[in-house]
Amino acid sequence: MRALFKWLPFLFVAFLTDLPALAQCAMCRATAENATNNIDKSIGEGLNSGILYLMGIPYILLVTVALVFFRKKIWAFFKS
Repeated sequence: MRALFKWLPFLFVAFLTDLPALAQCAMCRATAENATNNIDKSIGEGLNSGILYLMGIPYILLVTVALVFFRKKIWAFFKS
């Protein structure tokens, strides 16, 4: 538990920093560039929504697994 409190400030700062990410597949980049050249904003908005959806699912699963794991650990701690 002390290790968690030791790393908590670092994790807090790491989650609050906003670093630019240049990780995009070639097809997404080409589609986005063509959409901005043709001034069709709906394609870019659709790509952004899809990227956010794909990014969110692993985090939701991770939080669910962590909650189940820690709930069992905490329940076992208070039962003993």
